[in-house]
Amino acid sequence: MAQITRSHREVLHYYRALLSRWGRQNWWPAQSRFEVIVGAYLTQNTAWTNVEKAIASLRREHVLSVQRVRGIPLRTLEKLVRSSGYFRQKARNLKTFIRFLDNSYGGSLDRMFAQPTDKLRTELLALKGVGPETADSILLYAGNHPVFVVDAYTRRIFERHEIIGSKAKYDEIRLLVEHATNRAEAGSLTVLQPGSEPRHPVSRMSRMSRSMLAQHYNEFHALIVRAGNQHCRKAPKCEECPLREYLPPGKAF
Repeated sequence: MAQITRSHREVLHYYRALLSRWGRQNWWPAQSRFEVIVGAYLTQNTAWTNVEKAIASLRREHVLSVQRVRGIPLRTLEKLVRSSGYFRQKARNLKTFIRFLDNSYGGSLDRMFAQPTDKLRTELLALKGVGPETADSILLYAGNHPVFVVDAYTRRIFERHEIIGSKAKYDEIRLLVEHATNRAEAGSLTVLQPGSEPRHPVSRMSRMSRSMLAQHYNEFHALIVRAGNQHCRKAPKCEECPLREYLPPGKAF
């Protein structure tokens, strides 16, 4: 892991600082596991506000279920998810997921999510339209599998803070966070601080029962997204960021 430049302990400082400032974020905002899966596909290369519009359209037409996506004509599905961008591609990829679920697990999410994490992750990554971020979002937020989701905000924040190098690979970053959290989970991270500034309203999925480790990955990722969205933008706003004190000397923007 030559591209990792800072210690596990320092990574945990970032998590604690964000959690202390904002608390639980109530992510993922969905009412069912399948809605999370749909959202994981639709959020690719677009803003979450656009995904929310597509989810609202699917909900209005009662299409947020395996059975309904299986039976709905592709053209109709395309129209319903149009606001998310790349709608033809995303509609086809959702249909591909349903075929995978039917062929491999008899259409059962219970059977699918009961698989070992590494096995299911490999199967998801083999599907058209599923990269590491989408696969890990499905595993963590829909399936309660303990994997950390790395997104563009994670990479940007960690690179600006010199935790990683510019060529760090997805799995290097994921494993850095997982190893750091794994080492501390039995000690100082066993109790989550109560949420003080949630970004989303409570939903059925955001409050589902999770393993402690999966919940930490959930919260850390959601907090990084908030820090990236509010502060660590392309034109950064460091003044009020909870992570400002951790910037390397001379790196304040």
